Amino acid sequence: MDLDDLVFHPWSVQGPRNVPTFVGGSGSYLTDATGRRFLDFSSQLVFASLGHQHPRIVAAVKEQADRLCTLAPGYASDIRGEAARLIVDVAPDGLGHVLFTTGGTEAIEHAVRMARQHNGRPKVLAAYRSYHGSTTTSIHLTGDPRRWASDTGAAGVVHFFGPFLYRSAFGASTPEEECERALAHLEQVVLLEGPSTISALVLEPVTGSSGVIVPPAGYLRGVRDVCSRHGIVFIADEVLVGFGRTGEWFGVDHDGVAPDLLVFAKGVNSGYVPLGGVLVGDSIYETFTNRPYPAGMTYSGHPLACAAAVGAIGAMNDEGIVASAARLGNLIIGPGLTKLAENHPCIGDVRGIGGLWTLELVRDRQTKEPLVPVGATGGANAPMAAFAKACLGRGLLPLVLGNRIHVAPPLNVTDRDAATGLAILDEALAEADAFLA
Repeated sequence: MDLDDLVFHPWSVQGPRNVPTFVGGSGSYLTDATGRRFLDFSSQLVFASLGHQHPRIVAAVKEQADRLCTLAPGYASDIRGEAARLIVDVAPDGLGHVLFTTGGTEAIEHAVRMARQHNGRPKVLAAYRSYHGSTTTSIHLTGDPRRWASDTGAAGVVHFFGPFLYRSAFGASTPEEECERALAHLEQVVLLEGPSTISALVLEPVTGSSGVIVPPAGYLRGVRDVCSRHGIVFIADEVLVGFGRTGEWFGVDHDGVAPDLLVFAKGVNSGYVPLGGVLVGDSIYETFTNRPYPAGMTYSGHPLACAAAVGAIGAMNDEGIVASAARLGNLIIGPGLTKLAENHPCIGDVRGIGGLWTLELVRDRQTKEPLVPVGATGGANAPMAAFAKACLGRGLLPLVLGNRIHVAPPLNVTDRDAATGLAILDEALAEADAFLA
């Protein structure tokens, strides 16, 4: 029996699967049970930002395991406090405290609960083309089709359109028009829903798995202004893009914005031990200095996870990882993907920032019809399945979501390995081109 058959797999039809079994890794590579190496061009689910088996993170976890493996959250912990200090040090101004969770979706749940407790309002705004997690509140906040199967319409969530020039909902033709019209739309949604009923607005500063959509300059500042004028808590969901992925410590840094709450996970410790959290703004922190915050988690601030964060952030600082991510996007991945678009008619759009990019595949560049429809399975998904199979056959681990190929290697990937990954993408895209004939 294949032991993998005993595992119930998320986001999957249950049954036998044909996937590699990985037993080891180093740097930007994973090794399967046969000894074959695969270049990880996805950082797994965009969390292994420092690659696999980074010695500094591994050493930090081992050292903490030798001292104290676990501790209830009600007690003080030196490693938990040090992790919080390092996180606050790189956070936007005014975010001076950390609530630790075990992942991003849990952190979203707590950020929304904090906001509702803070101002006593019921509704939360979130964008279409977003992903915020798969627990009850977070899946309702999610704006893409992953929400549909679980959406009961009962979480007080109202969706709006964010800026996305390639598929503009506003008929815009320039980034400036898209920004102006998206902000006007958001203001109208707020006014029509009733500002006094809206507790919070949850937004990915750069849309991640729902499309890698980089907002035009000034949009985040405009959202901050809308929230401030109407007493709405601005929650930045930095689970996927935080801790260097975009070439800044956080996505909001590109627009010089400080949210009221900032949710993080993934890159905070490169995913070595599950960890997430909420950076809490001063005004919301004050709400809970005289009354208790009504929630908690058994593993909040787990010592091994916090040790991994201390090791990872230390490595990021010492190795200049944030600057490396910016260079990776500007000089290697961005130009490389643009060149691929010149050679492959299936590529409709190339977009991204830092170490996070996507290729959107289409049947026709003029109509922008997606290469596969939303939720495609079986034969309808044949073009993307053929592409993914071609990548695996050449030793590359891609991240394919719908009609998009997300490119997000470890932020410390070497130039040589990045070039290897781009060359494999070039070969594999020929499989997708074949479906245009």
